[in-house]
Amino acid sequence: MKSRQNDGLPDSAAIVSPEHSSAALFSAAGGRDGFSWLESALPMLPALSPGEIEVLRHALEFSQPLYAGKHLSTGEPVTRHVLGAASVLASLRVDSDTLMAGLLHAAAGYLDDYEEKLQTTFSPAVTHLVEGVVRMGRIRTLGARGEGSGTNHNAQIEALRKMLLAMAEDIRVVIIALADRTQTMRYIAANSIPERVEIAHETLDIFAPLANRLGLWQIKWELEDLSFRILEPERYRKIARLLEDTRVNREQYIGRVVDELQRELQQAGIKAEVTGRPKHIYSIHKKMKRKDVDFKEIHDARAVRILVNDVRDCYAALGMVHNLWVPIPKEFDDYIARPKGNDYRSLHTAVIGPEDKVVEIQIRTYEMHRHSEMGVAAHWRYKEGARRDARYEEKIAWLRQILEWKNDVEDAGELAEHFKTALFQDSVYVLTPQGRVISLPKGSTPVDFAYHVHTDLGHHCRGAKVDGLMVPLDYPLQNAQRVEIISAKQGGPSRDWLNPALGYLTSHRARSKVRQWFSTQQREDSLIQGRAIVEKELQRHGMTALGLDKLAGGFKFAKLDAFLAAVARGDINSHQLGAFLSGKAEPAVTAGSAGSVGIAVTGPELPAGRKAIPQSDGGVLIVGVDKLLTTLAKCCKPAPPDPIVGFVTRGRGITIHRHGCASLSRLSAESAERLVAADWDASKGEASYPVDVEIEALDRQGLLSDISTILLREKINVIATHTQSRGVTATMQFTLKITGLAQLRRVLGLIQGVPGVMSASRK
Repeated sequence: MKSRQNDGLPDSAAIVSPEHSSAALFSAAGGRDGFSWLESALPMLPALSPGEIEVLRHALEFSQPLYAGKHLSTGEPVTRHVLGAASVLASLRVDSDTLMAGLLHAAAGYLDDYEEKLQTTFSPAVTHLVEGVVRMGRIRTLGARGEGSGTNHNAQIEALRKMLLAMAEDIRVVIIALADRTQTMRYIAANSIPERVEIAHETLDIFAPLANRLGLWQIKWELEDLSFRILEPERYRKIARLLEDTRVNREQYIGRVVDELQRELQQAGIKAEVTGRPKHIYSIHKKMKRKDVDFKEIHDARAVRILVNDVRDCYAALGMVHNLWVPIPKEFDDYIARPKGNDYRSLHTAVIGPEDKVVEIQIRTYEMHRHSEMGVAAHWRYKEGARRDARYEEKIAWLRQILEWKNDVEDAGELAEHFKTALFQDSVYVLTPQGRVISLPKGSTPVDFAYHVHTDLGHHCRGAKVDGLMVPLDYPLQNAQRVEIISAKQGGPSRDWLNPALGYLTSHRARSKVRQWFSTQQREDSLIQGRAIVEKELQRHGMTALGLDKLAGGFKFAKLDAFLAAVARGDINSHQLGAFLSGKAEPAVTAGSAGSVGIAVTGPELPAGRKAIPQSDGGVLIVGVDKLLTTLAKCCKPAPPDPIVGFVTRGRGITIHRHGCASLSRLSAESAERLVAADWDASKGEASYPVDVEIEALDRQGLLSDISTILLREKINVIATHTQSRGVTATMQFTLKITGLAQLRRVLGLIQGVPGVMSASRK
């Protein structure tokens, strides 16, 4: 890998000489004429070919007339601003496309159909970068500043930073935006304008952290110091006075320390890279505030870093430093022998250096340094106090690696591909009407957005506006769009929202909330139905004063809702309720569906002296009758352990019905004397019985196949089937041969787990 000495993206400890800084470059050009600016910038851009320089001249010829006499909202002349931002980009040694986009990005405000005009005049890459900068400029991040405080405010700021990175499909867009903001801060620091405090807050919250994460240290330092100077001028001046000398003098001092250390290490035979930097004013302020210490206790206002090959050289370099200058007591930390919790490793010491000035020195290996800058000990996250987000940190590390590699990539097309930030495209960031940023999975719709904001808003969502225009509910949201939900006061979600083919929902969170709503509705409907059945039976017996809780307790239910649900399911029928209320039968506790407590009430009592005689057909015991044909009723298809009763039919023997069967109720009303007691014959073993089940599901290809696979695996014989589709809903009816209700409950539970199935129950 080539040396990073001239790549314009210095490490956190590197120094940019003042005569080569972007401010100096802009001053050298006089800040007035684009062509004189270009002549001053060329020495900083040695990698540009003659053809690229000519295209830069063309960009200036195209843009300068557009900017002439124009001013930004801050009052700064557009020409001055654009050339200042371009100077920052030149100091970063960016490629020619990025520099051209920096010169042209303001042209969009003064051209109709600027995309078309730029495409016909410049390369697609340049046009793409300009469009990206314009998109970022449309975001009014200040709209989110007043919303919330503390943790909520910090979360919003973090979401804004991520949104800006996600919006920039090419990371060079972010670099141009940072250069643009740097020039803005330079202007408002020197000129008092009404918005300067808000702009400074926004810079500290959004832009300085972005520069920090991308490793653009010089931009970060300048943005922070300029913001601090605007927001707390007295505090800024006090620290500046305490530093005693100017930043230029401190940089020159650090340069002498670096040279001396490099010379001594070389003589000691230690291969090392030595870099240094004077700590900037805002950083000193933050450290004093964080540690609650006075300025005299800040020992790293001037700092030097030594990078070596292995741990042995770390300690050898430490010994050489302590021999060279006097160490300050209690300012030595060995984070190699005792790493921090995030596995940060380094040697820290402070010494009385030349001219009796304090210098902090860090010593670490190259591997430790990479871990500190890119890994879990990343400096940017530690400084910002950011929460751990492993995936996001991987993306930041990748971008910073790309920026380090940029001088090693020869082909411009290949470089552009490297700069693409597709890593950030797995999320979409949109705004509420109040300006709050919402992070959603890529492809999310207004319905996903509504459920993220509030569950009730999702349930009542009926329409949506995006950037003021009505859109369908399956519209895929894009970064930075402002979304407004139109809701109804009543109603709930549509079952169509659960159909993946219709594309209404992308997020698992929203899909889960819709399913939960339908599950709750079914439960509430079931409770209403059960309550109606119980109250009707109480009214019929003239016992309306009897409390429902007491009735549920009589049936051995601890909770009323469980009792009402059992009544609605048919586990307890009207005949059983009537028998209990009239005192003719006592409830017996049995295992009910899904592990709940069920009720089994016997049929009419057996007359004294009569015995149950087993019948060979049907596995049913009939009282006092031998060798009489029994058949299971087709209307209710009873199966063990359903409570059953027999009805004597003319010419067909005895038909066995479930208690509560509607057909049996009609027959017994006319011929009650033909009812006979019946029970299941336990001696029949694995006899099978037909039952009807009904399934409701969202229709899809392969649904019937998935259900049939379960029935085949469970060795269930299907003797009849009927399916019907209406819109996106399918209703399926099966007649199954089962050995008992326990087997039926298991099969229905498995079918409920099939994707798309909304309900599966016995008819």
